[in-house]
Amino acid sequence: MAVTIHHVARVAEVSVSTVSRAFTVPDMVHPQTRRKVLQAAEELGYQPNRAARGLVTGRTGNIGVVVPDVANPFFSAVLKGCAARARGAQHVVFLADAAEDPRVEAEMVGAMAKQVDGIVLCSPRENSAELHRVVGTSPLVLVNRVEGGLPAVLMDSADGVRQAVEHLAALGHRRIAYLSGPAASWAGEERLSGLRAAAPACDVEAVELGPFPPTFQGGIQATDLALARGVTAVLAFNDLMAIGVLNRLAARGVSVPGQMSVIGFDDIEMASMTTEPLTTVQMPMEAAGRAAVDMLLDDPQPTTELQRWLPTQLIVRSTTAPLPAASVATR
Repeated sequence: MAVTIHHVARVAEVSVSTVSRAFTVPDMVHPQTRRKVLQAAEELGYQPNRAARGLVTGRTGNIGVVVPDVANPFFSAVLKGCAARARGAQHVVFLADAAEDPRVEAEMVGAMAKQVDGIVLCSPRENSAELHRVVGTSPLVLVNRVEGGLPAVLMDSADGVRQAVEHLAALGHRRIAYLSGPAASWAGEERLSGLRAAAPACDVEAVELGPFPPTFQGGIQATDLALARGVTAVLAFNDLMAIGVLNRLAARGVSVPGQMSVIGFDDIEMASMTTEPLTTVQMPMEAAGRAAVDMLLDDPQPTTELQRWLPTQLIVRSTTAPLPAASVATR
């Protein structure tokens, strides 16, 4: 038989209304009484009805997370951080995949709005006007996007690129290719900005190629173009693209890192599983997910701009090496 609020009231020796207040408006219940109620509920295994509690508090106990591509391990890691933090706060996460389509993204936010207490919008592809249009539907926290007036958790992509370029320059590389990702990506713009600042400072010529799909196939597509430009190193928008680059270089008979150095971005799990473990810029993905949920829970209706910046770090593995005496990368 299911445990009800009446069972909890009987064990705690309080009224049913006191049990209800202990879960819906705990500040109105004396701390000692509230402890008795919670202890009784735990002993009995009682779980308050979310729908009923929501009618009183106006809160659903749900958080929405919208990502551009659920198949991309970057967003899976952000989602993992969101879910862990939400679970700790006794919230449930609803996930929506926007399929890299700004229109779908806006539709998903609208569809979730009445079912959740707030939405984490990861790397949104919508333009500024559309983003501000959907703000009124539900409290929002952005991940990897700066938009005036909206709270955001940001990973320092520009500094990550700086670290990567300085690493390649220290190895003797003077002509590198950057393979850009989605044109609407704020993180992509940040990386380009970091590249354009770091390359001349390190006496490196950066060849910008793209945009390309941020996928394994996008990396394969980009590789031949990079080889044709006579570069000795490749910096990819993300690890999925970098792994595609490694695959195509192997098919072309170009050894890594002997003839070509390769750096990815994100440090997804499979980056360390390639034949030559991938040098990459580590993004704090799970930490960003946790921070985004924290921002929703701390201030569900923010009225001022609030940004939390998280650092990135270059992880040196086996796909980068000193520039060979005679590069054959153009063959």
